[in-house]
Amino acid sequence: MYEGPVQDLIDELGKLPGVGPKSAQRIAFHLLSVEPPEIDRLQAALQKVRDGVQFCEVCGTVSDRERCRICADLRRDRTQICVVEEPKDVQAIERTREFRGRYHVLGGALDPLNGVGPDQLHIRELLTRIGNQEDGVDVSEVIIATDPNTEGEATATYLVRMLRDFPGLTVTRLASGLPMGGDLEFADELTLGRALSGRRVM
Repeated sequence: MYEGPVQDLIDELGKLPGVGPKSAQRIAFHLLSVEPPEIDRLQAALQKVRDGVQFCEVCGTVSDRERCRICADLRRDRTQICVVEEPKDVQAIERTREFRGRYHVLGGALDPLNGVGPDQLHIRELLTRIGNQEDGVDVSEVIIATDPNTEGEATATYLVRMLRDFPGLTVTRLASGLPMGGDLEFADELTLGRALSGRRVM
Protein backbone atom coordinates (compact mmCIF):
# COMPACT_ATOMS: atom_id res chain seq x y z
CA MET A 1 0.00 0.00 0.00
CA TYR A 2 1.26 3.44 -0.98
CA GLU A 3 0.15 6.75 0.40
CA GLY A 4 -2.31 9.24 -1.03
CA PRO A 5 -2.63 9.94 -4.76
CA VAL A 6 -0.27 7.14 -5.84
CA GLN A 7 -2.43 4.47 -4.22
CA ASP A 8 -5.58 6.13 -5.58
CA LEU A 9 -4.10 5.94 -9.09
CA ILE A 10 -3.12 2.28 -8.64
CA ASP A 11 -6.63 1.48 -7.40
CA GLU A 12 -8.28 3.20 -10.39
CA LEU A 13 -5.94 1.57 -12.94
CA GLY A 14 -6.61 -1.81 -11.33
CA LYS A 15 -10.31 -1.45 -12.18
CA LEU A 16 -9.54 -1.48 -15.93
CA PRO A 17 -10.17 -4.79 -17.74
CA GLY A 18 -7.03 -6.88 -18.12
CA VAL A 19 -5.03 -4.78 -15.65
CA GLY A 20 -4.09 -6.64 -12.48
CA PRO A 21 -2.57 -5.17 -9.30
CA LYS A 22 1.04 -5.53 -10.51
CA SER A 23 0.30 -4.02 -13.91
CA ALA A 24 -1.58 -1.15 -12.26
CA GLN A 25 1.41 -0.48 -10.01
CA ARG A 26 3.83 -0.61 -12.96
CA ILE A 27 1.71 1.84 -15.01
CA ALA A 28 1.33 4.20 -12.03
CA PHE A 29 5.09 4.37 -11.44
CA HIS A 30 5.71 4.81 -15.17
CA LEU A 31 3.36 7.81 -15.13
CA LEU A 32 5.29 9.24 -12.17
CA SER A 33 8.51 9.14 -14.21
CA VAL A 34 7.28 10.80 -17.44
CA GLU A 35 7.43 14.49 -18.29
CA PRO A 36 4.38 16.68 -17.42
CA PRO A 37 3.42 17.25 -21.10
CA GLU A 38 2.87 13.49 -21.52
CA ILE A 39 0.54 13.45 -18.52
CA ASP A 40 -1.28 16.46 -20.00
CA ARG A 41 -1.78 14.62 -23.33
CA LEU A 42 -3.17 11.57 -21.52
CA GLN A 43 -5.47 13.76 -19.45
CA ALA A 44 -6.67 15.58 -22.60
CA ALA A 45 -7.35 12.28 -24.38
CA LEU A 46 -9.41 11.02 -21.43
CA GLN A 47 -11.31 14.31 -21.33
CA LYS A 48 -12.13 14.02 -25.06
CA VAL A 49 -13.41 10.47 -24.57
CA ARG A 50 -15.64 11.63 -21.73
CA ASP A 51 -16.95 14.76 -23.44
CA GLY A 52 -16.68 14.14 -27.19
CA VAL A 53 -17.60 10.52 -27.87
CA GLN A 54 -21.22 9.68 -28.56
CA PHE A 55 -23.04 6.70 -29.99
CA CYS A 56 -24.41 6.54 -33.53
CA GLU A 57 -28.17 7.15 -33.54
CA VAL A 58 -28.64 4.39 -36.14
CA CYS A 59 -26.32 1.49 -35.27
CA GLY A 60 -25.07 2.32 -31.76
CA THR A 61 -21.32 2.25 -32.40
CA VAL A 62 -19.01 4.95 -31.06
CA SER A 63 -18.89 8.09 -33.17
CA ASP A 64 -18.03 11.76 -33.02
CA ARG A 65 -21.25 12.69 -34.82
CA GLU A 66 -24.93 11.72 -34.68
CA ARG A 67 -24.35 9.18 -37.49
CA CYS A 68 -21.15 7.17 -37.74
CA ARG A 69 -19.19 7.16 -41.01
CA ILE A 70 -20.55 3.70 -41.96
CA CYS A 71 -24.22 4.63 -41.52
CA ALA A 72 -23.62 7.94 -43.32
CA ASP A 73 -21.96 6.19 -46.30
CA LEU A 74 -24.59 5.87 -49.06
CA ARG A 75 -22.44 3.29 -50.87
CA ARG A 76 -22.98 0.71 -48.11
CA ASP A 77 -25.53 -2.06 -48.76
CA ARG A 78 -28.65 -1.12 -46.79
CA THR A 79 -30.25 -4.54 -47.30
CA GLN A 80 -27.77 -6.22 -44.89
CA ILE A 81 -27.34 -5.64 -41.16
CA CYS A 82 -24.54 -7.34 -39.24
CA VAL A 83 -25.40 -7.63 -35.54
CA VAL A 84 -22.42 -7.48 -33.15
CA GLU A 85 -22.05 -7.25 -29.39
CA GLU A 86 -19.65 -4.30 -29.00
CA PRO A 87 -18.28 -1.38 -31.09
CA LYS A 88 -14.85 -3.07 -31.19
CA ASP A 89 -16.45 -5.95 -33.13
CA VAL A 90 -17.42 -3.54 -35.92
CA GLN A 91 -13.75 -2.73 -36.48
CA ALA A 92 -12.82 -6.42 -36.40
CA ILE A 93 -15.26 -7.17 -39.25
CA GLU A 94 -14.32 -4.02 -41.18
CA ARG A 95 -10.69 -5.20 -41.26
CA THR A 96 -11.74 -8.25 -43.30
CA ARG A 97 -13.07 -6.04 -46.15
CA GLU A 98 -15.65 -8.81 -46.77
CA PHE A 99 -18.76 -6.98 -45.58
CA ARG A 100 -20.26 -3.91 -47.27
CA GLY A 101 -23.54 -3.65 -45.35
CA ARG A 102 -24.37 -1.84 -42.14
CA TYR A 103 -24.10 -2.79 -38.47
CA HIS A 104 -26.14 -2.95 -35.30
CA VAL A 105 -24.38 -2.92 -31.92
CA LEU A 106 -26.28 -4.70 -29.16
CA GLY A 107 -24.17 -3.31 -26.33
CA GLY A 108 -23.35 -6.75 -24.90
CA ALA A 109 -24.75 -10.26 -24.82
CA LEU A 110 -27.46 -12.02 -22.84
CA ASP A 111 -26.06 -13.00 -19.45
CA PRO A 112 -28.88 -13.64 -16.93
CA LEU A 113 -26.45 -14.53 -14.13
CA ASN A 114 -25.04 -11.00 -14.30
CA GLY A 115 -28.41 -9.32 -14.78
CA VAL A 116 -28.15 -8.75 -18.54
CA GLY A 117 -31.48 -9.54 -20.19
CA PRO A 118 -33.06 -8.49 -23.50
CA ASP A 119 -34.11 -5.12 -22.05
CA GLN A 120 -30.48 -4.23 -21.29
CA LEU A 121 -29.46 -4.75 -24.93
CA HIS A 122 -30.40 -2.79 -28.07
CA ILE A 123 -32.64 -5.55 -29.42
CA ARG A 124 -35.79 -3.43 -29.57
CA GLU A 125 -33.92 -0.87 -31.69
CA LEU A 126 -32.86 -3.64 -34.10
CA LEU A 127 -36.44 -4.82 -34.52
CA THR A 128 -37.55 -1.23 -35.14
CA ARG A 129 -34.83 -0.75 -37.80
CA ILE A 130 -35.92 -3.87 -39.65
CA GLY A 131 -39.64 -3.08 -39.34
CA ASN A 132 -39.24 0.52 -40.52
CA GLN A 133 -36.83 -0.23 -43.40
CA GLU A 134 -33.27 1.12 -43.67
CA ASP A 135 -33.61 4.59 -45.21
CA GLY A 136 -36.57 3.38 -47.27
CA VAL A 137 -34.93 0.08 -48.29
CA ASP A 138 -36.11 -3.31 -47.02
CA VAL A 139 -33.57 -5.26 -44.97
CA SER A 140 -33.27 -8.70 -46.56
CA GLU A 141 -30.55 -10.28 -44.40
CA VAL A 142 -29.47 -10.05 -40.78
CA ILE A 143 -26.05 -11.56 -40.05
CA ILE A 144 -25.64 -12.52 -36.40
CA ALA A 145 -21.98 -12.03 -35.46
CA THR A 146 -22.09 -12.44 -31.70
CA ASP A 147 -19.08 -14.00 -29.97
CA PRO A 148 -18.84 -17.82 -30.25
CA ASN A 149 -19.20 -18.41 -26.51
CA THR A 150 -22.10 -19.35 -24.22
CA GLU A 151 -23.48 -15.79 -23.94
CA GLY A 152 -23.04 -15.10 -27.65
CA GLU A 153 -24.79 -18.33 -28.64
CA ALA A 154 -27.68 -17.60 -26.26
CA THR A 155 -28.00 -14.13 -27.75
CA ALA A 156 -27.96 -15.53 -31.30
CA THR A 157 -30.66 -18.07 -30.45
CA TYR A 158 -32.85 -15.36 -28.90
CA LEU A 159 -32.40 -13.09 -31.93
CA VAL A 160 -33.36 -15.90 -34.32
CA ARG A 161 -36.63 -16.37 -32.41
CA MET A 162 -37.35 -12.63 -32.51
CA LEU A 163 -36.53 -12.26 -36.22
CA ARG A 164 -38.33 -15.38 -37.43
CA ASP A 165 -41.64 -13.60 -38.09
CA PHE A 166 -40.28 -10.90 -40.42
CA PRO A 167 -41.43 -11.86 -43.95
CA GLY A 168 -38.67 -12.23 -46.55
CA LEU A 169 -35.88 -11.82 -43.99
CA THR A 170 -32.95 -14.22 -44.07
CA VAL A 171 -31.13 -14.68 -40.75
CA THR A 172 -27.57 -16.02 -40.94
CA ARG A 173 -24.81 -16.72 -38.42
CA LEU A 174 -21.04 -16.50 -38.90
CA ALA A 175 -19.69 -19.84 -40.10
CA SER A 176 -17.16 -22.07 -38.37
CA GLY A 177 -13.60 -20.89 -38.23
CA LEU A 178 -14.04 -18.87 -35.08
CA PRO A 179 -12.94 -20.78 -31.96
CA MET A 180 -15.57 -21.54 -29.32
CA GLY A 181 -15.07 -19.50 -26.19
CA GLY A 182 -13.09 -16.83 -28.05
CA ASP A 183 -13.78 -13.13 -28.56
CA LEU A 184 -14.42 -11.67 -32.03
CA GLU A 185 -11.92 -8.83 -31.55
CA PHE A 186 -8.99 -11.27 -31.19
CA ALA A 187 -9.69 -13.25 -34.38
CA ASP A 188 -7.27 -12.67 -37.25
CA GLU A 189 -8.54 -11.18 -40.51
CA LEU A 190 -8.29 -14.42 -42.52
CA THR A 191 -10.27 -16.51 -40.01
CA LEU A 192 -12.89 -13.81 -39.58
CA GLY A 193 -13.13 -13.23 -43.33
CA ARG A 194 -13.72 -16.94 -44.00
CA ALA A 195 -16.31 -17.11 -41.25
CA LEU A 196 -18.14 -14.10 -42.72
CA SER A 197 -18.11 -15.36 -46.32
CA GLY A 198 -19.19 -18.86 -45.21
CA ARG A 199 -22.07 -17.78 -42.97
CA ARG A 200 -25.07 -20.10 -42.77
CA VAL A 201 -28.81 -19.70 -42.58
CA MET A 202 -30.29 -20.33 -39.13
